[in-house]
Amino acid sequence: MELLRKWLGHPEDIYHLLRFKMGGYRAVMPRMDTDSLGCGLRTCYRYLNQTSRSFAAVIQALDGELRHAVCIFYLVLRALDTVEDDMSIPLDVKVPMLHEFHSHLYQPDWKYTESKEKDRQVLEDFPTISMEFRNLSKVYRDVISDICHKMGVGMAEFLEKKVDSQHEWDKYCHYVAGLVGIGLSRLFSASELEDPIVGQDTDLANSMGLFLQKTNIIRDYLEDQLEGREFWPREVWSRYAKKLSDLAKPENIDVAVQCLNELITNALHHVPDVLTYLSRLKNQSVFNFCAIPQVMAIATLAACYNNQQVFRGVVKIRKGQAVTLMMDATNIQAVKAIMYQYVEEIYQKIPSTDPSSNKTQQVIASIRAMSLPGSPMASRHHYSPIYLSCAMLLAALSWQYLSTLSKATEEYVQAGEK
Repeated sequence: MELLRKWLGHPEDIYHLLRFKMGGYRAVMPRMDTDSLGCGLRTCYRYLNQTSRSFAAVIQALDGELRHAVCIFYLVLRALDTVEDDMSIPLDVKVPMLHEFHSHLYQPDWKYTESKEKDRQVLEDFPTISMEFRNLSKVYRDVISDICHKMGVGMAEFLEKKVDSQHEWDKYCHYVAGLVGIGLSRLFSASELEDPIVGQDTDLANSMGLFLQKTNIIRDYLEDQLEGREFWPREVWSRYAKKLSDLAKPENIDVAVQCLNELITNALHHVPDVLTYLSRLKNQSVFNFCAIPQVMAIATLAACYNNQQVFRGVVKIRKGQAVTLMMDATNIQAVKAIMYQYVEEIYQKIPSTDPSSNKTQQVIASIRAMSLPGSPMASRHHYSPIYLSCAMLLAALSWQYLSTLSKATEEYVQAGEK
């Protein structure tokens, strides 16, 4: 009931979470029939569910053969990323591995069994993944192999150097996320579910990846510091502190927040590209796949903006808020309304003394111009008193039942998997 009390200020979260729990999520992420799949593909989807909590469901909701292509694409890049993350692999071994990794897609027996990483199964059973890769149509294989090659080279480049300039920040984010956006866009077009321009406009596709990656880097400041990783660009943070770790010190909290706000402002510059990209999509499953992470990112940036908690712990959007975003972001007008809502939230929090305040206001003005609310979705959070009372009463009556049901369902699924 403590969780319920926290939500009383957000009745729309209660309504959408109840809707979601009672089957509404199937409209966004329909169940995939795995019984008709061959043994290799079933194994790949099992690895997908084991290694990705955020993308597994939306990948499996994609239409037709595109679903399998994106699943294999994800697993290939997860295997590559596992090599990069594994600190037990010496650099003189790791660098050639990253450069040559794409060639292993055509080597039926290649695998790596010495990884210590949690996702090592994708390396240990790489023959299953590479076999399903080779079963894909050539148009998909060419995209996946090309992106894997470029990403491996980029990862190797940044193994021994830190992100200094904002240009290098963009370059690093391009290698680890922008290339993913470009590869996915080329797969969308190759499937003919989307027009050729979606795969050809690499600048917009790159921005899709950069917006997500920068959001993760900004939010994960403290976690990365605790694990000895640094991804904030020196060019920015050096104006506020002598060392990046100094931003976490209580006496530096004011300048730390100013640095945070500058990086969030930088990330917001990708939003117009995101909206343009999404406006070109025609297929509903592809739109959902692309739009959901983007609205989660803008909500995360709004939660992080001018927030000291970024340097003290974890900043997350509410579970009910996430469900609301998933169920709302199903068309471009709805996404524009969501973007408008969260940039307005940021705008209201801009401190007049913040060094980046003018730049923040300018980028928000450009986003406003593209996302002025013109649909009912823009006012989706205005509820009548009667609706509020009913929603809260329904939540109070249903919460214990749904919690028990959810727990039983989770236990059933786990038992089934075993």
